[in-house]
Amino acid sequence: MARILLVDDEVLITDSLTYSLKREGFDVMSVADGDQALEVVDSFQPDLIVLDVMLPGMSGLEVCRKLRERSTIPVIMLTARGEEIDRVMGLEVGADDYLAKPFSFRELLARIRSTLRRVEMDRQKVQMQPITLGYMSLDPVSRRAFRNDKELQLSSREYELLAILMKNAGRALSREELLAQVWGSEWIGDPRTLDVHVRWLRLKVEDDPASPQLIQTIRGHGYRFAGPEEIG
Repeated sequence: MARILLVDDEVLITDSLTYSLKREGFDVMSVADGDQALEVVDSFQPDLIVLDVMLPGMSGLEVCRKLRERSTIPVIMLTARGEEIDRVMGLEVGADDYLAKPFSFRELLARIRSTLRRVEMDRQKVQMQPITLGYMSLDPVSRRAFRNDKELQLSSREYELLAILMKNAGRALSREELLAQVWGSEWIGDPRTLDVHVRWLRLKVEDDPASPQLIQTIRGHGYRFAGPEEIG
């Protein structure tokens, strides 16, 4: 379920959009000003922000500018006037699209879905790029993994597990998250199979599997692949 953050001080608009977007299957949060928007971005983690240009206090343009200093979350800007200067400035500060008020809900919905599709396509392209971390490398297109340029012989599950860990290098992944991504959210087998596959992977990628440096155990949580700065 995609998360949408609405930033507009017109309650009638946010109430109506919240109701309509929820009916379309989105998780929606609305705030009335830029300061609130910047505060909730990290906790709500929206997939897209609908941002009004005319806000009390900090303008929508300034909010977008500040967002772009820390995030690539797509932004659709709303302007009451529809003037070219608003559209140009919005795009210059990093907005992905714009829509002039008044607008129909169907038009906004089409823009939201189009933007989310584009972001997903971009994400998939990035995920298909080769990954190199120290002496480990991964080619998502051919589904091959290499250690010091020597190809590793991995099962399908081993490859999937290694790929997820490497794509999230430096980040601790929970056991539940790894099981869901590799074995599927409906999988009901023995959760210890994750530990078995991690042990097999360590035998193939670690210099000393008994003292792993790449695939690290996060006690009580799950596993993480060492970040780039940790790998010699």
